[in-house]
Amino acid sequence: MLNNPIPTHHSDTLFNLIKTLTKAEKRNFKLYANRTQSRSELKFIQLFDILDKQKEPNDEQVLKRIEGLKKNQLANMKQHLYRQILKSLRLIHQQKNVSIEIREQIDYAYILYGKGLYMQALKVLEKCRQLARENHLNILHLEILEFQKIIEERHITRSRSVKKRIERLLTQSHAQSEIIHNRSKLANLKIEIHGFYIKYGHVQNDRDMDIVRRLFQNGLNQIKLERLSFFEKIFLHQAYVWYYYILLDFHNCYSHALKWVKIIEDNPQFLDFDPDLYMRGLHYVLTSSYHLKTIDQFNQHLDHFKKFEQERRKIFNDNSTILAFLYIQTSSINKHFLMGTFSEGVKKIPALLEKLNEYSNKMDIHRILVFYYKIAYMYIGNEDYDTALDYLNAILDLKAGDLREDIQNYSHLLSILAHFELGNYQLLEYMVSKVRKLLSKTKELNAVQRKTFRFFNNIIKKPESEHMDLFIKFREEIRKIENDRLAIRDFMYLDVPAWIDSKIEKKPMAEIIQNRQRSVD
Repeated sequence: MLNNPIPTHHSDTLFNLIKTLTKAEKRNFKLYANRTQSRSELKFIQLFDILDKQKEPNDEQVLKRIEGLKKNQLANMKQHLYRQILKSLRLIHQQKNVSIEIREQIDYAYILYGKGLYMQALKVLEKCRQLARENHLNILHLEILEFQKIIEERHITRSRSVKKRIERLLTQSHAQSEIIHNRSKLANLKIEIHGFYIKYGHVQNDRDMDIVRRLFQNGLNQIKLERLSFFEKIFLHQAYVWYYYILLDFHNCYSHALKWVKIIEDNPQFLDFDPDLYMRGLHYVLTSSYHLKTIDQFNQHLDHFKKFEQERRKIFNDNSTILAFLYIQTSSINKHFLMGTFSEGVKKIPALLEKLNEYSNKMDIHRILVFYYKIAYMYIGNEDYDTALDYLNAILDLKAGDLREDIQNYSHLLSILAHFELGNYQLLEYMVSKVRKLLSKTKELNAVQRKTFRFFNNIIKKPESEHMDLFIKFREEIRKIENDRLAIRDFMYLDVPAWIDSKIEKKPMAEIIQNRQRSVD
């Protein structure tokens, strides 16, 4: 059985922040605090040390250990400590993040301007304007240009003596405004398309396809597609990726994800500035390859992703580290599903669970439970049905609102399949009846789910002597929709054809998938 299968998330923001700090960040914070605070104000360092050692937040323990601290003072001390930690982190990360560095320079320019040193302020702004332009930071670029315009308007700076300098300033300001306006519309489009997926999932029929196409085209008609800037191009391809992903058109999804990745590769300085955006692109390249079952292509991209992560992991922040873990592990598991190497896959699960536990407070519960589903499916493929049920029960014990409906539906079906394989026929009658009621409330079951549930509903009522005939009949039903483009993703959640063939041919599911892959090669 699983021990504490679902991780606990704490609402104490200060406690969570402290638990994310590295040893170097903790050391830097204490140096910063001792340098900037008087001895009489250093009680908050005591608070830091106590919270750092706690495994669970405990205010009562804090009050006992800090002499003279009253309960009504603790909240203010926590707020003060929270701000001081963020200030110390800012000092570290300004060297790693160009946008933090630029914002700091803008702040310096405001200070200089307030002191009446407007020419010095202009020099600082000009330097950071170049930096913003080189890194495609359009919003910061515009902020700098607008500040420069204020100074030029209010003071005699002799800029007009430089040929067309003011005109260039106005032209650049207008250009950045146009880029930001267009970029905002592109961002709105991709968020709107993504929002449709979160609410409704993939298209189920022609009506859904028409709705998505109209939604996308209406958004696209409002956007200027000529002479796009760096981020505008990426946002456009992101929107197309989500559009084709929802339509289950993985050929076009792959094409636009690859273009997204290529744009960043052509601007290599951006690989360090925002590796997350690059990794998200690689993730959709891999996801599309997985659904298309292009093994060689999939392996090539996965190897590249792993190499990228190994080369840059030392400069990754926490988000990048977790994102790389999520995407690489997801694709590594998917590779075992494609190849039918379940026995090899289950050997890697303990290390995966260790990392999931380490990152649990920084991951939303949905991501963790999707991993649990994949782990359960891996054990199903390896014919370890009892262990699979441990993970499926962990998913199904959660409140319905915490998990996407399609994952819940597949978890129910996979659970029924596991009990069927274990021969728990009496329990199955109760389970099928219970699941029938749950699924009746589901907005829309897909064809694979409907047919699979109907099959189990029928087979538990028949003697074992008739099971083979039912499997053969079920195989014919599934064959009719196996090549339907709208069903391609459903078979990735549960490879029903491989499972049926394993029962008919009396071979392990892993062997069926491996044989199928060899025939394709």
